[in-house]
Amino acid sequence: MARVAVLGAGLGGVIMAYELRDILGPQHEIAVVNKGSKYSFVPSNPWVAVGWRDREAIEADLAPVFAKRDIRLHPQGAARLHPAENRIELTDGSSVDYDYLVVATGPDLAFDEIEGLGPDGHTQSICQVDHALMAKQAFDRLVKAPGPVIIGAAQGASCYGPAYEFAFVLDKALRDAKVRDRVPMTFVTAEPYVGHLGLDGVGDTKTLLESEMRQHHVKWICNAKIDRVEAGRMLISELTDDGAPKASHELPFAYSMILPAFRGVPAVRGIDGLTNPRGFILADKHQRNPTFRNVFSVGVCVAIPPVGKTAVPVGVPKTGFMIESMVTATAHNIARLVEGREPDAEATWNAVCLADFGDGGVAFVAQPQIPPRNVNWSSSGRWVHAAKIGFERYFLRKIRIGKSEPFYERLALQALGIDKLKAVKIEEEV
Repeated sequence: MARVAVLGAGLGGVIMAYELRDILGPQHEIAVVNKGSKYSFVPSNPWVAVGWRDREAIEADLAPVFAKRDIRLHPQGAARLHPAENRIELTDGSSVDYDYLVVATGPDLAFDEIEGLGPDGHTQSICQVDHALMAKQAFDRLVKAPGPVIIGAAQGASCYGPAYEFAFVLDKALRDAKVRDRVPMTFVTAEPYVGHLGLDGVGDTKTLLESEMRQHHVKWICNAKIDRVEAGRMLISELTDDGAPKASHELPFAYSMILPAFRGVPAVRGIDGLTNPRGFILADKHQRNPTFRNVFSVGVCVAIPPVGKTAVPVGVPKTGFMIESMVTATAHNIARLVEGREPDAEATWNAVCLADFGDGGVAFVAQPQIPPRNVNWSSSGRWVHAAKIGFERYFLRKIRIGKSEPFYERLALQALGIDKLKAVKIEEEV
């Protein structure tokens, strides 16, 4: 019997556990280590932050479905991974031993790297549901006392789509509240241009997003490095494309939501041979760590180098379909190892993204996510909003009933009118 552990129960971790159970069958042990037993659907956090969803609508209790699928849940959370010992130390002092491990922790949020940033400082966040609920309280105060708004993503961030999404969702919520005319809005981003997205653009995202921002009266500052945030004031250095100083900005705000840079979580950060200097997990083309050969990784925690050089550090996003592809490849490869064979599945890292704007949205397909690409497509319209709602409902249902089939293949790709993207590339045996 093989013992397989999954560290983390976010989008990648939960689906990883389901796919492992499907492919390995009942004779092998699967354990999931996570802080708490709740799954929260992070893509709905922008809606929570303006009151369009509550916590209960976007959460699922993993304990009963894991029990039904014979997946052991350790809700204490991890204190430290000891890969040389094949052991996860838990916060209560106990340990989970494993033969194979999949790290799916998601990120640590590096608010502390910029003075005054984050919920403990002077800006809001939508990275976690608790943050989004705090942002909703700040939104209510904004409606009562309108003023300038700053939305965006800090230097080193790698998740730009939700920043754009929230800017337009907030715009719609303020229009519904009849106060948008008293709320000047500025979008601040480390990207070299609007629509870069950490991917050097996808299709015509530059033109699409610039047009949307003009139509919604949103100004923007690119190549932006946030120096510090004070109560009601953000200090920003704007750079040229070659990194030289261009302008300094002191922007007042009554409300701000800035996505931070990510780094590896403390339980894995700083482990020699496992992580890069930022704490992200090093992985080969099979999602396998080159030093600890029984350790795999999926999702946001995976180390991926930036797409080209930028004046301000810009990370690469890990979108939903890309993570699904990593999960499917990893499940296949672990099953091969259990059978005494070598891994041969490689995730394709295709990207499909639906960015909701409240009454419309932008969608893009990048195949593969990292250029050069075979498919490089983007579009906008009201259908994106409807597709995002359908995606939320379908995915939460999948989590709650314990199914692992890829959600994009059934929903989003049909809506986009493209052929099914191949989830896994299998090497030919020689």
